[in-house]
Amino acid sequence: MIITAGCGLVQKEGSAIEEVHPGDVVWFEPNERHWHGATPTNGMTHIAIHENLNGKVVDWMEKVSDEQYKK
Repeated sequence: MIITAGCGLVQKEGSAIEEVHPGDVVWFEPNERHWHGATPTNGMTHIAIHENLNGKVVDWMEKVSDEQYKK
């Protein structure tokens, strides 16, 4: 994932929440549970690059709650 504008948050399962900014590159391992999005006060845009595995490109998990999202 390449952050192109704004300010965002990413978290890999079991790790701390990290803030990301334009120019940052974030790598998630295949099948690694994670979430990413804008901060509560700023938007974020990004480019996501991923491969197709057995005809599937993404496996959406549960939504992140407001409590989980708070930094």
